[in-house]
Amino acid sequence: MKVRVLGCSGAIAKDCRTTSFLVNDNILIDAGTGVGDLTLDEMRRIDHVFLTHSHLDHIAALPLMLDAVSSLRSSPVQVHALTGTIAALQAHVFNNAIWPDFSSIPTADQPFLQYQTISVGERLTVEGVHLEVLPAVHTVPAVGYAVAGSTGWWVFSGDTGRNPDFWARVNSLPVAMLVIETAFSNRETSLAQRSLHLSPHTLAQELAQLTPGKRCPIYITHTKPSETELIMEEIRRFDQSVGPLGAAPHDIYWLKAGDAFEF
Repeated sequence: MKVRVLGCSGAIAKDCRTTSFLVNDNILIDAGTGVGDLTLDEMRRIDHVFLTHSHLDHIAALPLMLDAVSSLRSSPVQVHALTGTIAALQAHVFNNAIWPDFSSIPTADQPFLQYQTISVGERLTVEGVHLEVLPAVHTVPAVGYAVAGSTGWWVFSGDTGRNPDFWARVNSLPVAMLVIETAFSNRETSLAQRSLHLSPHTLAQELAQLTPGKRCPIYITHTKPSETELIMEEIRRFDQSVGPLGAAPHDIYWLKAGDAFEF
């Protein structure tokens, strides 16, 4: 199983793309602006899109991608999401005012887009890939995902605040890689709390819920471009301070668009 990072930024700027991951060649997890770097042929191969939630930075490219490739496809793209996320897409995006309703064109029987409802805890097999829907705590209905590879699970927190149920499930999985958001620096901790995101301070509290001795590479995503260097410095600082004899207890890295991993 391959995961390609198309975008992992908390906002746009030069060389910053918002959240989207390509699993193998035909599954998207989130559809942020990073999708726009794919070729038409690469977009045409995408059969399934799994959304974490309805916020713009995670769905921005979905209507534009469908517009670009639907005439090149013979089957609808399947969009998997929570009921609340689907309702938001129908009301605010594919509403024939902001964008055409691709779930009913060219015909209701043969549309460009079909919705598939998911729920927290659900396990699915799509195109031979095993996925699990993980809990997230955000300002709108939201989830994370775990995707199984032969060497372990790729786990993505999605946008989330403090989330004990997430860690209860993660601790029971053989995790090969953890991708977790940290949107704000510690100076913006109050904003992070109000918007249900993490800062380095709350990230430290979250990582403390990992089973002692459970180790895997941890990649930080969704950083605001103006704060990325500060966020990573604050993470390095807390990670070094809590380890024995100053040794960092975690393998923590900043995730970058263009990164690719195999599991």
